[in-house]
Amino acid sequence: MTILITGGAGFIGSHLVRHLVKTYPHYTIVNLDALTYAANLARLDDVKDAPNYQFVKGNINDSSVVENVFQSHSIDAIIHLAAESHVDRSIEGPMPFANTNIIGTMTLLNACRTHWEKESNHRFYHISTDEVYGSLGKEGVFTEQSPYKPRSPYAASKASADHMVRAYGETYGLPYVISNCSNNYGPDQHSEKLIPTLIHSLQQNKALPIYGDGSNIRDWLYVEDHITAMDLVFHKGILGETYLIGGRCEQSNLAVATSICRAYDTHTGQADGTAEKLITFVPDRPGHDYRYAINPHKLESTLGWSPQTNWEVGIQKTISSYLDII
Repeated sequence: MTILITGGAGFIGSHLVRHLVKTYPHYTIVNLDALTYAANLARLDDVKDAPNYQFVKGNINDSSVVENVFQSHSIDAIIHLAAESHVDRSIEGPMPFANTNIIGTMTLLNACRTHWEKESNHRFYHISTDEVYGSLGKEGVFTEQSPYKPRSPYAASKASADHMVRAYGETYGLPYVISNCSNNYGPDQHSEKLIPTLIHSLQQNKALPIYGDGSNIRDWLYVEDHITAMDLVFHKGILGETYLIGGRCEQSNLAVATSICRAYDTHTGQADGTAEKLITFVPDRPGHDYRYAINPHKLESTLGWSPQTNWEVGIQKTISSYLDII
């Protein structure tokens, strides 16, 4: 089987590529990535010379690039992660999000229409986000039946991509499966995301910026747990179905910052409370969703997955990776 991974030099994508290359040596893994600011091929140094791995530099928006990949590699399946994903950037400039997340996804879907015969053993696995469901109050959780209510250009672009994948399934018979995940964290994440931002600020003894009063809540998922879930959804997920992947780990932004500060003090030998003094509240961003929470019961009950990394262990592993402590 030849699997095309889009965005395989990104944070989640690189973890997935390494997992598939090492776990399934009989698969050929083709990594298509435009190598924009959030990508880093160094994340894949340990598999770059593997006989079942190939890298192609190119943008999913470019139909000629995608067509060439299909012709050159006889793609059997796609795991589609390539996306513009930073909410703040989408607020400042939404057009790149529309181009990559919507048009890029459609470019891939059109290539599948052209090259994949109906009733054949193919699969288009689309990776999405819980942000398509909007914002929760203090109660409730997202499920696969939750209505779409995106509140940022990023979330709206991902919601549009989800709808396109389903539309191609209904209209053209595209064999697809979708998963929507909660906030990922772990080693090698780009510095613009919350947890790396806090760690880098601590390393430089700078203020730790927290939006508003820090009460906004996210459901955190350790990246390696996400990878095991994706493996299951790709191999065993029912075509036409959606699976929500969450860590069952709700934390406010302030609690995240506090956890990181305490872990940092422990790793660096500082007195407890030293790092916490750097926590600084900054003006909230526009349209900042209050709370996300996923109920992953469907995935747990049908495919037997559950998150294995609790918050304390995950944060310790993440801190260690950034400080090069093994």
